[in-house]
Amino acid sequence: MKKLKNLNIPLGSQHVALLEPLRLEFNVENEKINDVNFDFGYVHRGIEKACTEKFGYKQVGYVVARVCGLCAITHSTAYTLAIESLLNLEVTKKIKYLRMLVLELDRIHSHMLCLSHTAENAGYEALFMQTMRDRELVMNIQDRLTGNRVQFDYISIGGVNRDLTGEVASFAKENLDKLRVKILELKELFLTNPTLSLRYKGIGAITKEQSKILSVTGPLARASGDRIDIRENSNFLYKEVGFKLITGKNGDIFDRNIVRLEEILNSIEICENILDNLPEGEIFVKPKGRPNGEAFISLEAPRGELFYYVKAEKKEKLSRLKIKTPTYSNIPAMIDIFKGQNYANVPAILASFDPCLSCTAK
Repeated sequence: MKKLKNLNIPLGSQHVALLEPLRLEFNVENEKINDVNFDFGYVHRGIEKACTEKFGYKQVGYVVARVCGLCAITHSTAYTLAIESLLNLEVTKKIKYLRMLVLELDRIHSHMLCLSHTAENAGYEALFMQTMRDRELVMNIQDRLTGNRVQFDYISIGGVNRDLTGEVASFAKENLDKLRVKILELKELFLTNPTLSLRYKGIGAITKEQSKILSVTGPLARASGDRIDIRENSNFLYKEVGFKLITGKNGDIFDRNIVRLEEILNSIEICENILDNLPEGEIFVKPKGRPNGEAFISLEAPRGELFYYVKAEKKEKLSRLKIKTPTYSNIPAMIDIFKGQNYANVPAILASFDPCLSCTAK
């Protein structure tokens, strides 16, 4: 009879599968994980405090864009919408369309990064490099449109900072056409390649009931069949531009991968519809006065619901800013799902959760 061996195995914050400020410690009996201890308190940048003490409310939108390099647009948009609601400022339809465009480009490149890490953690290094190469197609669109590849600084209170020229629109449509072909090829690999499909079916699964109990959000929740997406009920005009709510059934690594791939294809469709039907109008509406009151805003970031609370009192600086990121919401589920899994599947489960601890440790 094989003798049982109990081990405590640390993972993070310096590990090939987790380049994030999170430390996990697994209590393992042979290969089975019995318990998990975690600590994600390694980094605290004091961004929320700085936004109420060091920066004026007009500057904060550019500061919160530094919370996360992957979903910088979503952070700046969420804050801007909160301030605009306090100013009773209504922007043009063209501004709303341009904001949706950059939000969906943000989603595409973030999902592709997640899928590339999933391939890497499966030992499929060549696919990791291929996916990152193909990701350059969307990165180049963002660069042409906003002027930057990472910290875009495109959203401003009252509008956006650059108009969409015909040349950039043509470049974007050409790159999106190429990207669709690449994503369809990638989807075929994730559906048929044993390293990426059969190996991960049933692994790290979250049921629909668990998703609701643990308040899971984003692609993780939708892969479990939970129909939750802020875009479906937002003040944006997503239904006009072809938004589809995409769900899975089993909530395992395989379903999470497929949900993200389908969402990329839908985001490409949304971007093309925006480019083909962009309304006429101004790209900036001048704000009047200073914000006053409290505002609550939720946006669908690439990883799920991003929540902003803003309090202002007609002063140059805010009274309060609170940010809740989707990774923070999903950590309890990640810890719970590890229990009972084989330790060998830990890197794949981690990658499928697409954690962003720099977002969480704000």
